[in-house]
Amino acid sequence: MHKCSLSSEELDNRAQLLVSDCNVLSHNVWFSRCVLLPCIACSGEGTWNFSQIPLKVKTLSELRCLYAEVSRGESQLGVKLNMPSVYPNIPTLEAERTLHGEKVILSNHAPLAQEFLKRGCPRCLRGKIWSQVLGSQIRQANIQHFGELKNLVIQYDLLVDKLIVKDVQLTASNDDQYFVFEDILYQVMLCFSRDTEILSVFNHSASNPVHAILKNKSAIVENTVIFPPSGIIPFHGFTMYAMPFCYMYENPIALYYTFRAFYLRYWFRLHEVSSHEQGILSLCLLFERLLQRYEPELWFRFKQVNIQPVRVVFKWLMRGFSGHLPPEQLLYLWDMILAYDSLEVLPILALAILQLPTGQPAAGRNTSERGGERN
Repeated sequence: MHKCSLSSEELDNRAQLLVSDCNVLSHNVWFSRCVLLPCIACSGEGTWNFSQIPLKVKTLSELRCLYAEVSRGESQLGVKLNMPSVYPNIPTLEAERTLHGEKVILSNHAPLAQEFLKRGCPRCLRGKIWSQVLGSQIRQANIQHFGELKNLVIQYDLLVDKLIVKDVQLTASNDDQYFVFEDILYQVMLCFSRDTEILSVFNHSASNPVHAILKNKSAIVENTVIFPPSGIIPFHGFTMYAMPFCYMYENPIALYYTFRAFYLRYWFRLHEVSSHEQGILSLCLLFERLLQRYEPELWFRFKQVNIQPVRVVFKWLMRGFSGHLPPEQLLYLWDMILAYDSLEVLPILALAILQLPTGQPAAGRNTSERGGERN
């Protein structure tokens, strides 16, 4: 076994470089130093080699079992326009799914709604179906709470407000798919930063919120507060987690609570270093292993030109392909995340995009090619 001879100080320096380079936020010091860093350090600085990280990820057989409906080739919405229905009295698959979806909404049963999403959801029903699955239906208490958050935004300025405003400007404002939603995104993201209910994410997260000392106070526990109140420090591209929800909801309150529920269930795992099977490290490792095992020629080609494959797809994975797929295609992808309660579809799609023959339209094309967010 190759031993790492780096000093503790050098390991700390590489930890900072790694976290900065990957744009991830984490306070899981033990995992970063004792598991992740030795693998990175021993394979050379900046190599982005995830193959030595001792994490268990699913095999292709296990993925086929998880995504059984897709593996069987069942018809999916969004794959082909005007796909015919299996029922003779229904003209198209979309009409069939709409008819079934209306019955699912009336049942008001989350597991049934989740099962329905496995073959894609019609756009006219997606907001209601997602709200059922995530339990984010609007109640009077939610309306009151959102009003309180807006009042906090008006009354108090936070340092992170500048980060949020800048991020919205760099992402949504410069994207021809999302610029019309700029105002609603300001509202949603600023309220998100002040929502203390989001702190519940740290009950099952590998990280911890940042604590700040009150101004002109001594450094004791009683004088510390969590900053920002939500515990989540926004980073470049954070708004992209919320942008696609603008196509689903006209009501900013419904948009906010569904986005918040989605973040608390899935998105927080994409920007923290952890050993969780749905975390960004495991997703990168799954991508690498699938690529190396089933596309060896492509893998070796990457190595020949000295390109780390994970660096090509990292932003796709970290952002859940937001900003890299057209909104309609992206929401079909997120249907699958909800349906199977798994983020593992992201590295599978990343590999599928790399498998496209030269000249085929790349679904993962960055929005900078459309005048949007820059890499």
